[in-house]
Amino acid sequence: MRNAEREKFKILLNHWIEYNKEHSQEFREWVEKAKGLGKAETCDDILEAAQEMDKANDALLRALRTLAGC
Repeated sequence: MRNAEREKFKILLNHWIEYNKEHSQEFREWVEKAKGLGKAETCDDILEAAQEMDKANDALLRALRTLAGC
């Protein structure tokens, strides 16, 4: 991989990680709002989505570390 491509890839990975963090936090805020509506199943589903987003970030962080080690 050329240096220019590697740098662009690093920028993209960092962008995706930050984007996912923001959305995961927003999901969790909506879980709290859904609790106020008495919608436990909705809360569970949104929380699961936030957790999956966190897992995706773990994979993206590993990819970033691997790329840095190239």
